Amino acid sequence: MLKRIAALLMATSLVLLLAGCSGKTAGNQQTSSTGQPQKKIIKVGIGLNEKSPQYKGLEKFKEMVEKGSNGRFEVQLYANSQLGDDVKMMEALRMGTQEMTCPSTAPIAGLSKKFMVFDLPFLFPNEKVADQVLDGPVGQKILDSLTDKGIIGLAYWENGFRQLTNNKREVKTPADLKGLKIRTMENPVHLATFRALGANPTPMPFGELFTAMQQGTIDGQENPLTTIYLQKFYEVQKYVSLTNHFYSPFVFMISKKFWDGLSKEDQELIKKAAKEAGAFQRQYNREQMKQMADNLRKAGMVVTELTPEQMEEFRKATEGVYKQFENEIGKDLIEEVKAEIAKYNK
Repeated sequence: MLKRIAALLMATSLVLLLAGCSGKTAGNQQTSSTGQPQKKIIKVGIGLNEKSPQYKGLEKFKEMVEKGSNGRFEVQLYANSQLGDDVKMMEALRMGTQEMTCPSTAPIAGLSKKFMVFDLPFLFPNEKVADQVLDGPVGQKILDSLTDKGIIGLAYWENGFRQLTNNKREVKTPADLKGLKIRTMENPVHLATFRALGANPTPMPFGELFTAMQQGTIDGQENPLTTIYLQKFYEVQKYVSLTNHFYSPFVFMISKKFWDGLSKEDQELIKKAAKEAGAFQRQYNREQMKQMADNLRKAGMVVTELTPEQMEEFRKATEGVYKQFENEIGKDLIEEVKAEIAKYNK
């Protein structure tokens, strides 16, 4: 009997010892070796590099959250598609294996077709109007459509007006695009737009783009000037046309599984930081954009600025895209966004 009691005491002691070594308290809270609560980790992944305005915005977000939480959060930043492409990272948010990401609206259409409205060609006339619409009630309504997909949309940041590059010829009219293989995101509105312009759109993950252009697998691509310059596309592309064919927002989003485990105070902290860092990122992006055309000229690219008449030719060539996607996006939503744009574009 004494041997049994001794064995039971030893087993109990071992369990208690292992529990202590595991760094968990009775409330199942993670603790450090000093007995202090461990920092909550927020992993944020993007496709662009560390020099991009998007990454600079993430650095601002990291600073605000870590300072505002007195170090209770640690924000880890991953650039260059280290955590996967936009689609993979959004899926990781839904599963709860990654906390945050900030994709363009185009790949989000796979989760909520409402975001497709922002991919319609030549929708926004300028950045100021885009800000007012995105930060208003219709923008919030579209963000809210992610909630039942396991993602919380926090704020709109800016990718910017997208421009066209290629390595074959100068593009001034839709006719110049005929037959060119242009990489696009895997988004039906983008694909339809470039087909309407006479190109051969080719969806491809961003991480594969540079090599594909270098090897001649595709002829060109479309992205904001900051991305074109900072990703050094000028090394493998000769021509850039300032078409402004899409205005591309980023959507700063967080995993609902992670979000639901936060206190109301921490949710407010993160949401406020997302919006304020987004305002900083937009301004930084626009300042960078002003010098990018000259930077690309100096890097050896032929930069083509279109006349109003040439821009109108592009716009008219893509008018049918709106009608084509009325049923998927919702005619009422398209009209609501257009009405908001008209209200602010005065």
